[in-house]
Amino acid sequence: MDRRKFITNASLAAAGIGMAGYAKAVSGQMPASGKRVGIIGLDTSHSMAFTKGLNDSSSALSNSGYRVTAAYPYGSTIEVSTSRIPGYLEQIKPYGVKIVDSIRTLLAEVDYVLLETNDGNPRLQQAIEVIEAGKPVFIDKPVAASFEDVRKIYNLAEKRNVPVFSTSSLRYMGTIQDAINGKIGKILGADTYSPATIEPHHPDLFWYGIHGVESLIALMGVGCKELSRVHTEGTDIVVGTWADGRIGTFRGTRTGKHTYGGTAYGEQGDLTLGPYKGYDTLLSKIIEFFDSGQSPVDANETLEIYRFMTAADLSKARGGAKVALAELG
Repeated sequence: MDRRKFITNASLAAAGIGMAGYAKAVSGQMPASGKRVGIIGLDTSHSMAFTKGLNDSSSALSNSGYRVTAAYPYGSTIEVSTSRIPGYLEQIKPYGVKIVDSIRTLLAEVDYVLLETNDGNPRLQQAIEVIEAGKPVFIDKPVAASFEDVRKIYNLAEKRNVPVFSTSSLRYMGTIQDAINGKIGKILGADTYSPATIEPHHPDLFWYGIHGVESLIALMGVGCKELSRVHTEGTDIVVGTWADGRIGTFRGTRTGKHTYGGTAYGEQGDLTLGPYKGYDTLLSKIIEFFDSGQSPVDANETLEIYRFMTAADLSKARGGAKVALAELG
């Protein structure tokens, strides 16, 4: 028995979960072939939120017909993530989800995948395995731990014609969608903010600042020409200039209360962004993605988010100098 399989079985036994017990729990609850959802990574609260949203009969979205039927808990290599797995193994027990010992096994038993591993470093290899199997996949943030890996994932998905969707749930805050849909007319600029906790195995903004950065790019659209970054121990401020002259800013915080929001500036007035109300809207978009095979977020926009964050790291390394996003290709 290889080490990973041994760890898997040992963790299940420690949690009082046997494979036969899972098979029994799933019996009679399996959706028709075509709506079976598999999760990779039980080291984030997102995995549990999505499982509850699809599998719990009290959830408004449980009538979609999609069910999380299998999960592979592992993949992360950082302690802040791996330490959560035993707890989430316990929490997922009531939902009749079969725990499997490899991604390969998972892919043989499901139709769609939620790639939830909190650690972006193994994401490229995980995504390759899913895409090569031809399974449509929602990839939670961050898509990967480098812009190059993100680009490789999207290039492979395009080559294999496999649907891929990734987003922060902050994109679907009601006020952000109101602004995007024209409530204040053409968006002339935006300021967004979010927590920006730094995790040393990831580029600075990939780990948590991505929430505010995605909000900014969702509002402003693609076309950021250049940016500069001011960095202190407690705060980051990134100022981007778009090709049409508009300016958008992101503030990332590491002190005080962790909140999300900002302001969108439009031809017809300003709009305060917030509050954030959770994952349900995102999950509804994931269901639409599974139904249609079309990502609601264009790949070029997702790539711009990671290009922007990578350019912000370059600006930091250069003492706050302006960086042209074209430098990253």
